[in-house]
Amino acid sequence: MTAISFTKMHGTGNDFVVIDNRKAGLKITPQWAITLADRRFGIGCDQMIVIEPSDKADVFMRIFNPDGSEIGACGNASRCIGWWMMQEKNAPLVSIETHAGVLECRGHGDYSVSVDMGPPTWEWDEIPLSEKRNTEHLGIAEGRLADPVALSVGNPHMVFFVSDLAHIKLAEWGPKLERHALFPKRANVSAAEIDTRDHVHLRVWERGAGETLACGTAACATVVAGVRRGIMERKATVSLPGGDLHIEWNKDTNHIHMTGAVAVVYAGSFDQGLVL
Repeated sequence: MTAISFTKMHGTGNDFVVIDNRKAGLKITPQWAITLADRRFGIGCDQMIVIEPSDKADVFMRIFNPDGSEIGACGNASRCIGWWMMQEKNAPLVSIETHAGVLECRGHGDYSVSVDMGPPTWEWDEIPLSEKRNTEHLGIAEGRLADPVALSVGNPHMVFFVSDLAHIKLAEWGPKLERHALFPKRANVSAAEIDTRDHVHLRVWERGAGETLACGTAACATVVAGVRRGIMERKATVSLPGGDLHIEWNKDTNHIHMTGAVAVVYAGSFDQGLVL
């Protein structure tokens, strides 16, 4: 038996199986994510995170969804790995390379971490969309979800503003919208109910993962979408089923900063035969 070490972490309920592959040299495939993410036959997680060496930052973070697809950005995973590296380096500021670029993370107390998610984009061909559309009013609908804002925060998002969040059938409508023909790389689907201009409640159907307790990039996308619609402030609290995230879209730098809690749940190991 070959034992593979892992750490289970979560950021606001968004949970991850983290494998440090900087020295182990493991040949990790998408099938690992499919197996390990299963909550009955594996360990269970929203994403599998693989840490690798980087020439551009303190570490490279690879992100796999439960369906085996690899994605460019995950805000809550960035905060978790940011915390991990701060402990390792005994430093208050670290950098993480992802497929979406290099992100900076800063510590705020024992288990609070902020990440600079960089600038959003809403240009149709950069999200990307399959055709030119008005991304502030995309003009698509499914069930009671209608007319979203489309944008990218390192991955594609559509944000619907609703008045009855608890009654939104996200498990039914989310998968259809995720695979809408307008989104060739699929999309994260968010339903947001405004409480005040600086507080919003959010549920998210994550691309390749399903409905999750939290999604950091969706929280960022929601605030940007709300500002574009003129219904939210640039600094706001986003309440998700797993807890609160604090988002600020800086007017001067155009960068989005996300702050929230992280946690180490446990460390363990699994037999490599499980994923072969």
